Amino acid sequence: MKASQKKLRLTLATALYLRQIGRKAQKGEEPNDRGFDRKLDEKLKRMRPEDVDALFRGEED
Repeated sequence: MKASQKKLRLTLATALYLRQIGRKAQKGEEPNDRGFDRKLDEKLKRMRPEDVDALFRGEED
């Protein structure tokens, strides 16, 4: 897989991750009912903060 394709996949996965963890809890529901990709979470934790910020903002290198 090309590097550009990997970056695009990571960007799309990050956008989905942000939507999943960022939504408000439903009234009367368990606040921790949101599931998310643990592998992506670990990958984001290992990345440099500048790189994660660029992914969140959708900026290109």
